[in-house]
Amino acid sequence: MRVGIIGFLQESNTFLREPTTLDHFRRETLIEGDGIRERFADAHHEIGGFFAGLDEAGIEAVPIFVARAMPYGVITAEAFSQLLEQMFAALGRAGALDGLLVAPHGATVAASAPDADGEWLTQLRQRVGPQMPIIGTLDLHANLSPAMVSACNALIAYRSNPHLDQRARGLDAARLLVRTLRGEVQPTMVAAFPPLAVNIERQLTQSGPCQWLYEQADEMLREPGVLSNSILLGFPYADVPEMGSSLIVVTDNDRDQASRYADRLARLWWERRPEFLGDLISIEDAVRESAYLLGPTCLLDMGDNIGGGSPGDGTMIAHELIKQGVGASFVAIHDAEVVQQAKQAGEGTFLRVRVGGKNDDLHGPPLEVEVQVMGIHDGKFRESEARHGGIVEFDMGLIAILETPSHMTIMVTTERTVPFSLKQLTTFGIQPETYRVLVAKGVHAPVAAYAPVSKTMMRVNTPGVTSADLESLTYHKRRHPMYPFERDMELTVIPLSAGG
Repeated sequence: MRVGIIGFLQESNTFLREPTTLDHFRRETLIEGDGIRERFADAHHEIGGFFAGLDEAGIEAVPIFVARAMPYGVITAEAFSQLLEQMFAALGRAGALDGLLVAPHGATVAASAPDADGEWLTQLRQRVGPQMPIIGTLDLHANLSPAMVSACNALIAYRSNPHLDQRARGLDAARLLVRTLRGEVQPTMVAAFPPLAVNIERQLTQSGPCQWLYEQADEMLREPGVLSNSILLGFPYADVPEMGSSLIVVTDNDRDQASRYADRLARLWWERRPEFLGDLISIEDAVRESAYLLGPTCLLDMGDNIGGGSPGDGTMIAHELIKQGVGASFVAIHDAEVVQQAKQAGEGTFLRVRVGGKNDDLHGPPLEVEVQVMGIHDGKFRESEARHGGIVEFDMGLIAILETPSHMTIMVTTERTVPFSLKQLTTFGIQPETYRVLVAKGVHAPVAAYAPVSKTMMRVNTPGVTSADLESLTYHKRRHPMYPFERDMELTVIPLSAGG
């Protein structure tokens, strides 16, 4: 047997004015054929799980096409068209296949296709026909659509935020496809769409209401006939009709059972919906509290969450740290212009810079400070542990390490870089345990890296295109009604099965 592998992953923030172009994919991942195995086979990523699952079953893996770009703005129509053209040309060259393993993100938006994942999966189904099994994975931040459900036999979402289980979920998908091809099971998928937007601050799966919800889902997995279930917490920074929460249940050829169980989970979730509202702390209060805590304290900058598509040049927390005189602190800011200024000045020199706050007026004004250039480095580093996104190789471009008179260390990067790894600091001689405050531009994704060195972690309600205050964002296309935007409403859940 031969099973094809296709991946297309990008999380699209529609509130960001800059688009995602083909160059964003070229800079990160745009691969066909055998290069996919070389890049992903050993990675903590679902595609690595695909290879592992097929290899253990003795089934030939046929790597076809993988495109991945960092979270950013909406994909341009031209880029989306070119990517699909390349994907399907590669599919045409792959030869006869018995099944497909696919890795959509689930929150991808293109200018020409707001439900971009539903669009490419539908086109894929049309090309291979109704009989070929297609099984895939989803990010738990997916904004699931009926089109995604209709195009696939089964979809399996990550169960961990931070996403540390991606490879495991890819392995689950591969094993389910193997059982399907052998005629052992007949996956039957049903989805439910409770009208609920889950605040990003509440989306840590290891604690709080999400932990309880996943425990309910785990209990369901013990029921006879249940092959898989998934909770999709949704990506609130995409203003599309699909935005919001959803659930998937996959049974062995029992649509009624899948519908009942999907409905049950949806109603359990809905009954506890107030628990999924955010608990927000202001910048001023967070910084004030951190000054009295035994450090390091990690302040998570929710409004400039690079993993949610933000520009990474937010300055709001940095301004407040200096204002309150907290002392030794660390922050990374994306500003290619300042990197070049520091390079020209040279290591050891003093200069005045205006760093950050240049992409827009949402994330704070530039930080105008006197700094000493402590180092200029090639910003490449490697993370060997399982981390959010399954990324191993990182490249920040050229970076500058700057020090202010108030003992703030500013790492200025040429490329936006997600704070998923402490190697981002330690590779360049920065020891995180020596700081009172560490600023990480994220919400939950940095936790796996920063929790081991942080005495306290606080999620800070900063403004921006990834603000945790959802009512500060202006939606035009979301579902109506939807909690918490509309509070006085009844739950209506209509389970949707694969094939409509």
